[in-house]
Amino acid sequence: MFIKQLSVFLENKEGRLDKVLKTLADGNINLLSASLADTSEFGVLRLLADDADKAKAILKEAGFTARVDNIIAVVVPDAVGSFAKVCAMINEAGINISYIYGLSIDGEGTPIAIKTSDNDKVVEILSAAGVKMITPAELA
Repeated sequence: MFIKQLSVFLENKEGRLDKVLKTLADGNINLLSASLADTSEFGVLRLLADDADKAKAILKEAGFTARVDNIIAVVVPDAVGSFAKVCAMINEAGINISYIYGLSIDGEGTPIAIKTSDNDKVVEILSAAGVKMITPAELA
């Protein structure tokens, strides 16, 4: 039920994002979603790709630092308080949410990527509550 996410660590300077994206395109990697967070010194580019492991290898060969993590992708109904309910279930289990970001895929509701301190437990909790989770096959 987990989605593989590629995290790329970038210096916060002109052209670095372009170089990563060009490197992945040249390696025939299809990007499905992206999020970029920055500080004054560096940024973390989080990507969902059609082959995260291959993308990591391509980037490593090009001199970039990257890693692959498991995340959970959920579909939050388009209604007031829906996302708050999902987060509350995770919080009530004593699990920390490390970060979230919206996904750029079509469907009903709002697809959101979630990285937690205990992904296995979160899948169990959300499945029991009937929260729709996105599978890797549904991303393609």
